[in-house]
Amino acid sequence: MLNKLKQFFGIERTTTSSSDKIVATVGGVIGISITYLISYLSTDAHSAAIIVPSMGASAVLLFAVPHGALSQPWALFMGHLVSAFVGVSCYLLIPEPILAAGLAVGLAIGAMHVLNCIHPPGGATALAAVIGGPAIHELGYWYLLSPIYINVLVIFIIAVIFNSAFDWRRYPICMMRFIENKKEQEDASRSPVEAKHIEQAISDMNLVIDATAEDLNRLFLLSLEHADNDRLTADQIKLGHYYTNGKHGNSWSVRQIIDQSHNPSPENDLVIYRCSEGAHYGHSSSCTREEFARWAAREVIKNNN
Repeated sequence: MLNKLKQFFGIERTTTSSSDKIVATVGGVIGISITYLISYLSTDAHSAAIIVPSMGASAVLLFAVPHGALSQPWALFMGHLVSAFVGVSCYLLIPEPILAAGLAVGLAIGAMHVLNCIHPPGGATALAAVIGGPAIHELGYWYLLSPIYINVLVIFIIAVIFNSAFDWRRYPICMMRFIENKKEQEDASRSPVEAKHIEQAISDMNLVIDATAEDLNRLFLLSLEHADNDRLTADQIKLGHYYTNGKHGNSWSVRQIIDQSHNPSPENDLVIYRCSEGAHYGHSSSCTREEFARWAAREVIKNNN
């Protein structure tokens, strides 16, 4: 019975660490406080109360799921700006408020689909252009610039700066210094599934998912990897390569093997590593190759984008 209730309400086990939850909370407080101040100064208290909720929804994405596809800059900026344009146009062209409100949100959704910039808070931005009151209506298309573009720019800058303080959750996702080793993950001998197959499956199911096909493919292959072997073997630990412990929050770390002393005896087969990112950054130490393999979850590579 309990499992059926969980399925009905969509309750799933969370894999988010406590530190990530705290970081997301603090980021939301900072981002929205500044955004509300700007909205208040550029319009008035009532209009700010109408506009800020859409930014609040964006804050959830940028600070709670900064690596999600719907959180990335293209979706953030274009989602809000296109929706704002649609909303203002509906207000100016359609005299019936109820119809204008419905069309504003519906057409904004359609426009975001066409431009591949789905950002759910954009619906609220479009709606606010219709029901926001005289202060917003008087702005006309200036609504796109102030407060929408300015607010989006502000919350984007805050998200970049704030998330950069935490090695495991940089924003945008391209700012991550280390990424999964795609060469290993795309090895056909390990799995016949490719990103194009994931894309086709998404199309067949007609789904909109807050993750790219590449992310889902990586998730699938990592799941297979963990199913085959929870940890790497000592033979897979190689000089010059980077490895992560795969943990969440401030326990996350990346180490590089910078030297080694091969020995047939496991207790004398030593490696020297340097912490290249995350916990104990810059720290160097040594251990046996087997001990390092027990620590490592998988190999990663430098992000050269």
